[in-house]
Amino acid sequence: MENFSSIHPNIHTSKHLQNSPKRILLTGGAGFFGSILKEELLKQGYICVSIDLKPDTYQHKNFTAIRGDIRNINLLDKIFSEYKFDAVFHCAALLAHVRKDLKNLWTSNVDGTKNVAELCKKHKVNKIIFISSNCLWAKNFNKPVKETEIPEPAEIYGKSKWEGENILMSYKNTDLKAVIFRCPTIMDEGRLGLLGILFEFIDENRKLWMVGNGNNRYQFVYGKDLITACIKALSYDKSDIFNIGSDNVKTFNEVYQYVIDKSKSKSKLVHLPKWFMVLGMKICFFLGISPLGPYQYKMIAESFIFDTNHIKKELGFVPTKTNEEMLLTAYEYFHKNKEEILNRKNVSAHKSVAKMGIIRIIKFFS
Repeated sequence: MENFSSIHPNIHTSKHLQNSPKRILLTGGAGFFGSILKEELLKQGYICVSIDLKPDTYQHKNFTAIRGDIRNINLLDKIFSEYKFDAVFHCAALLAHVRKDLKNLWTSNVDGTKNVAELCKKHKVNKIIFISSNCLWAKNFNKPVKETEIPEPAEIYGKSKWEGENILMSYKNTDLKAVIFRCPTIMDEGRLGLLGILFEFIDENRKLWMVGNGNNRYQFVYGKDLITACIKALSYDKSDIFNIGSDNVKTFNEVYQYVIDKSKSKSKLVHLPKWFMVLGMKICFFLGISPLGPYQYKMIAESFIFDTNHIKKELGFVPTKTNEEMLLTAYEYFHKNKEEILNRKNVSAHKSVAKMGIIRIIKFFS
């Protein structure tokens, strides 16, 4: 067997790895959710191996970081052969924020998922837990969305997640059991990306420009609640799809105002006509000067809430934070670590602030 350290300069291998029966492969372990998931798994005594395109300098005696690509099936095969995993948490995914990377997004999210599933089957790993998305839809719903609702993704990221789900569920009648979590925006300390732009506006006491009247409701999920569900899924004995998210979802007006009040920001909510703002967002995206793509401009003024009765019944899931509490937690992290955050380089999209593009002009007038 080749020494991974000679292949990958960013690898930290535990000498204790060969002695533990609880071995987890984590794809996307350097990303936002992968990072907090691995920390909790390690606290609970699991042995974790991560593969990610981004470097990962996290140190723990039971953690191994491999910088690599899940599309490289030969590399994946070596990793599976070396570590004899008990389960896989498949969190790796490329986002659609950079239009020139859309081909890579599809191959990574779809072909990469197929590679992971095939190697689970080959190496007799019987459990894979997949982080999917509410981007499977991009339309307003006037009632909670159930697992039986047929997905209708409107852009490539949602389509890639839907295809990933189909790949995993094709193994449903085999020994490989797939548990799929359809997640709204995952919120916790360190969550940035497009939200980092919102946090900058609040931190600098700027106006928050609302698309429409701000009375729409859009669900989040607390990162630590998702972790709890992931760990419960390890002992779930069949393939299944679960919606997950918070309870008691308030309007965006209420959620944003809560964060403004608790943080003592002087920001004000300003409402602009929905048709005008959405048209402007579409034009700016077409011109390549906005980070807000089809999903964002379709959903920014709409309501979307998952029905979570199935996961509550089957896994005993109980959300512990509301949307407004989660968003405040994420904002406070940004506020405390702003200088370090704005100087980050070569990290995942959700661990850095998205580039503003045309929004920087709006910021100037806020």
